[in-house]
Amino acid sequence: MSEFLQVVCPFCDTINRVSSDRLADQAVCDQCKQPLCTGIPLELTADNFERHVNDSDVPILVDFWAPWCGPCRMMAPVIDVAAKTLEASMRVAKLNTETEGPIAARFAIRSIPTLVIFHHGRIISQRSGVIDLAHLMEWARSSISTVESRP
Repeated sequence: MSEFLQVVCPFCDTINRVSSDRLADQAVCDQCKQPLCTGIPLELTADNFERHVNDSDVPILVDFWAPWCGPCRMMAPVIDVAAKTLEASMRVAKLNTETEGPIAARFAIRSIPTLVIFHHGRIISQRSGVIDLAHLMEWARSSISTVESRP
């Protein structure tokens, strides 16, 4: 028996109710008919941050980065692969701290890259600095396993 999840569309930011077993199986948005799982990191802005971080039942890993940051550029391919690999169990998103400074300040992001996993608006886990794909996957899966084990 599958459960239903609230999932925010990466294209139009509409909240969709989707069966958990259908999420990775080409589920589409009720509003815009675009795929809910794209395998591409979502670009977060002041306009869509709250909706994706607070209103989705799927945890979201946010990469706080800046275009001038060398370590952030090194992390970009790792984040891209993580988005493809984790797409049904966790959203992967990027937030440019240069253009979205107030959001970064709100979460006291003092160094970049910083990775934060949110679930229903709460920080589940956070780490700063460059990390390779294997360690990122281990950290992300370990972090969401604590979410799944909560009552």
